[in-house]
Amino acid sequence: MRLLAVAFAVVIPTLLGAQTFEVLEATIQDAHSAMEDGRLTCRSLVQGYLDRIAAFDQTGPRLNAVQHLNERALEQADALDATMASTGLSGPLHCIPVLLKDQVETADMPTTYGSALFQDFVPTRDATITIRLKDAGAIILAKTTMGEFASRYVGSAFGVIRNAYAPDRSPSGSSGGSATGIAASFGMVGIGEDTGGSVRGPAAVLNLVGLRPTLELVSRHGMMPANPTQDTMGPLTRTVRDAAILLDVIAGYDPNDPITAYAVGRMPETYTASLDVGRLRGARIGVVRESMDPRTDPSSDDYRKVRAVINQAIRDLASLGAELVDPLVIPALETVDGIGNNFETERAMDDYLAEHSNAPFRTLSEILVSGVVIPWRASSMMPTVGKTTDDPGYLEVIQKRETLRQSVLKVMADQELDAIVYATFDHQTTLIALDAETNPSPLDEYGWGDNRGLSPAIGFPALTVPAGFTTDQLPVGLEFLGRPFTEEMLFGFGYAYEQATHHRRPPATTPGLGGG
Repeated sequence: MRLLAVAFAVVIPTLLGAQTFEVLEATIQDAHSAMEDGRLTCRSLVQGYLDRIAAFDQTGPRLNAVQHLNERALEQADALDATMASTGLSGPLHCIPVLLKDQVETADMPTTYGSALFQDFVPTRDATITIRLKDAGAIILAKTTMGEFASRYVGSAFGVIRNAYAPDRSPSGSSGGSATGIAASFGMVGIGEDTGGSVRGPAAVLNLVGLRPTLELVSRHGMMPANPTQDTMGPLTRTVRDAAILLDVIAGYDPNDPITAYAVGRMPETYTASLDVGRLRGARIGVVRESMDPRTDPSSDDYRKVRAVINQAIRDLASLGAELVDPLVIPALETVDGIGNNFETERAMDDYLAEHSNAPFRTLSEILVSGVVIPWRASSMMPTVGKTTDDPGYLEVIQKRETLRQSVLKVMADQELDAIVYATFDHQTTLIALDAETNPSPLDEYGWGDNRGLSPAIGFPALTVPAGFTTDQLPVGLEFLGRPFTEEMLFGFGYAYEQATHHRRPPATTPGLGGG
């Protein structure tokens, strides 16, 4: 059952109450400064977000971003207020309300994966990322609505997620609930999951900062997998600085996810170190103009609207001192669209479910024969059944990945590039299909012009930042891609661009509540 009743029980009386701190668009630094100055308590901060969820998630624009509220959020806030009074801030995320994608385990709230089949499933453990957030002082304010089993923008559990800037349009990808919630200031920072683009896609269409980290940087322990050689989690925030602070907390070695051992010795003391407005000066950046999606239509008005925003973004990079290689041609780039991987899914999901004695289903096959999974997701998952990494087709996927990885690295070396830049999407986000919950065909238009596939295909980090709005007032994302473990540099580039352009603005559908 959706746990929103608590919100209405505790927040409605305060909607008109005076507050001295505006949570709309507030940053971590804003909140901590106000707490240290005595202008803000943790309880009032949490209440401010609860007020906004009550006002806009299931009423008003009905964004449907929140799946479960933390019933103990105010109690936890009171405890953090007591800590603040006695010893000061408890950590880098002291009292920061986090929106957590419901693909990530929480031992005190259900983890549904967007599916009605898991509606009452409460894991017996917290995911590693959940533990790290809590240890840093954060409050997991809510689990967010997601595409069923981490795909698209609709699930059988709680239906369609809506874009805060245009509620009739897609929020892109399965992390749409986290992104919509952060765009609407339902929480201060969020966590998404990115297998093929579900951090950066929602970030791009919701005017946010989204990072897909190097594959080996952030632990996936306690997260339902899709494709383990591509799955990762990353920040969804309104500013680059908040994304860097969040990565400081969640990144690093975890023995429960052995691939994170590659990160040892390859992380800076803090990812905020390179947040310098002059960071783009002298940076060599390659500009990819070629679309990575065969569905892109360069002759369309839609494409031209996005291209106008991206062209201005490229000019802005040059004016900030970047040395551009424009256009940059990457051999084998056309293979991105063909590097699909459904060979890992069944074994990964079955192994994951076997870790939970209280899981309502034990295998992917059981899930699919239930008849409950929405038709689109069921049809896209059925081809994974019976496939394994022993299949010769899997070797072909790995070979294509390695060829593309080497191609990107060679071009970057030959051109002496620090990073590559391109549009996250070449098209505006599309209208939500009227039959989104019942159509079994995956061939809809929700992700046309998709350039997100390069980063997961080769395992390199990519940062999407707001690039502005089209003439239809829809957000556009600009994506920076770097070599493995160059997140600090990408944050530096993104910050310099962000501070010079100031494209971030809140959606008109979710205005301030008069001081809260």
